Amino acid sequence: MKKTLLATLAAGLVAVLAACGGGESATEKTLRVGTLSDAPPNVYVENGTFTGFDNELLRAIAAKQNLKLEFVSTDFSSLLGQVANNQFDIGSSAIAQTDERKKNVDFSSPYNFEVMSIQTKDGSPITEEKALSGKRVAVIQATVGDKWLTSTVPDAQAVRFPGYAPALAALKSGAVDAYILDQAIAESNVKESADAKLKVVKSFTTDVPHGFAVKKGNTELQTKINEGLKQVIADGTWVKLHDKFLPTAPVPDQFKA
Repeated sequence: MKKTLLATLAAGLVAVLAACGGGESATEKTLRVGTLSDAPPNVYVENGTFTGFDNELLRAIAAKQNLKLEFVSTDFSSLLGQVANNQFDIGSSAIAQTDERKKNVDFSSPYNFEVMSIQTKDGSPITEEKALSGKRVAVIQATVGDKWLTSTVPDAQAVRFPGYAPALAALKSGAVDAYILDQAIAESNVKESADAKLKVVKSFTTDVPHGFAVKKGNTELQTKINEGLKQVIADGTWVKLHDKFLPTAPVPDQFKA
């Protein structure tokens, strides 16, 4: 009888602890990071390892805060939903912090800002946004580029892709006339696709910050990322990684050591 009572009490205590959030803390478990494999220089795979400015910055933050990371590839169009439903602990992919996205996930403090570009093939008559009118234009679904195109050139035909690789393939093949994307990725496309003769015809800086996404209400992890970000800015790591991966982009004053 006593054994039964003790077992019942123990089970009840476990249930209470679980209900009170007695699970692993951010520093105790391996955090799954949802990212992309095909969007250099921000996020990509090289020699079997996930790298790029965003992922290396997150690694540096994790080292400061004693966090263990596991990177997993996904499509950008699915990423924030997967963070929201606990498939990933963190989303890392130059994610612009828009009001719409903030309804579904929380973000770290800003670690960069969005700079967008219009990319075409050499010989294209497109030189600026007005020339996109009536054209087929590739965008990554649900990104700042997607929103910018539909609001700035509403009569352009937006051709939406779930990830960067198929959008780039469409531009190379001539299936689309232009491609709206992050400047750093656009410049990388030019270098990596010399045979396709791509060019960046116009770039424009926005005031939209990038952030690492976490599940809504996960203030413990959000705080650790923010504290680690302060540390890597203060010791100059942010600038070193920026110079390595994004050498042509301006460095905002707030990120200088």
